[in-house]
Amino acid sequence: MQAQRPEGPDSGDRAKPKRTRWLVIVAAIAILAVAAQGIWSRRDAHAALEREAEHTSQMSVEVVLPRKSSGGFNLVLPGNVQAFLDTPIYARTNGYLKKWYADIGAHVKNGQLLAEIDTPEVDDQLRAARADLANANANYALAKSTADRWTEMLRTKSVSKQETDEKVGDMLAKKATLDAARFNVARLEKTQSFQKVYAPFDGTVTARNVDVGALIDAGSSGGPAKELFHVAQADRLRVYVNVPQGYAQQVRAQQSAYLTLTETPSRHYPGTVARTAGAVDPQQRTMLVEVDVDNRGGELLPGAYAQVHFELGAGAAPYTLPGNTLLFRPDGVKVATVDAQHRVKLLPVSLGTDFGTRVAIVSGLHGDEQVIVNPQDSIVDGAPVRIVPRGAEGGGASGAAGANGSAGASAANGVSGAMSATSVACVVGMAALPARANPDARKQS
Repeated sequence: MQAQRPEGPDSGDRAKPKRTRWLVIVAAIAILAVAAQGIWSRRDAHAALEREAEHTSQMSVEVVLPRKSSGGFNLVLPGNVQAFLDTPIYARTNGYLKKWYADIGAHVKNGQLLAEIDTPEVDDQLRAARADLANANANYALAKSTADRWTEMLRTKSVSKQETDEKVGDMLAKKATLDAARFNVARLEKTQSFQKVYAPFDGTVTARNVDVGALIDAGSSGGPAKELFHVAQADRLRVYVNVPQGYAQQVRAQQSAYLTLTETPSRHYPGTVARTAGAVDPQQRTMLVEVDVDNRGGELLPGAYAQVHFELGAGAAPYTLPGNTLLFRPDGVKVATVDAQHRVKLLPVSLGTDFGTRVAIVSGLHGDEQVIVNPQDSIVDGAPVRIVPRGAEGGGASGAAGANGSAGASAANGVSGAMSATSVACVVGMAALPARANPDARKQS
């Protein structure tokens, strides 16, 4: 029987290198794992930085869609309200005002007596003219009877033809004098009839400029005639509006309109376009339009200021955009739109009517474009953009800043993790390398 070989110090020494080898292997695996983790974290951080850089390089924009109106546009213009009939009344004869019968605000009828004028000079002239008429009538009667007798005697050859012609000529002259006297009497009678002033139509007396005893001058003395009364017919009104040239073609006769007043903005007074001038004033570039309004209720006053509203037809119903979406470039007006790839596309457009806050786009749009609001002047085709909700641009910017910070923090954390992992690997390696380099150190000791 072979005696067992006792274990000595050599057997323990052989086991130690084996354990050291396993420790080195485990340490190497740990170093590789930590290094792989650090490399992966660094790669993720770099990718996050690239994504964030790409995200921040895109411009944040707000967009609107073109609006197509199916109704008409309300054109509001200032108008001057005038009575349908507005007439100053003057005297046709000279004299003194004897009496007046209607004061301001009085409603008068057609043919109603307004005032009487005392004209003594005209009365005397009429009496003298009637006396001249009587004298001319007597002279004509004598001349006629004489001419008739001489004509009868001429048949019997009792008088000469020359004398008969003289008598007939004198009769015709007397007849002309009689006619002149008769016409003079008629003229003075008409002048005397102007002593009474009548209302020319149904209306309201808006002014009375004379009183009893006032001198009335019809302007025959060379001075300006003085207005006695002013009468206006206000149950129907004329409103005159100057329509700009851009809308002149859209305002036509028989078109509906309505009035509003500053003191009653909620009340609408309907009217109708009665007529248009049919031409544009070359100085003002406007067309005069008359709108007739029924005012039998007396709610509107002649001479007032009103706002006239015209319902203009939409016509081809052009698209409209806010005024802050337009880009005025040397090659024309353009709008910046966002395509399906979220890139800028500049489209040329033709402008139509300016409605204040919005502008009609005659051509260049199809209606489904996403138009950028407040585009930068330096914007170009193909620039990448990000669409943010309306009114949230400030929030988007802060969110982007937050995203930048978080992404930067994540990237920094990844880099820091990678550096930490590398440091740990180095420490573990340094701890394991002495044992691997000198495995018999413990044995020698």
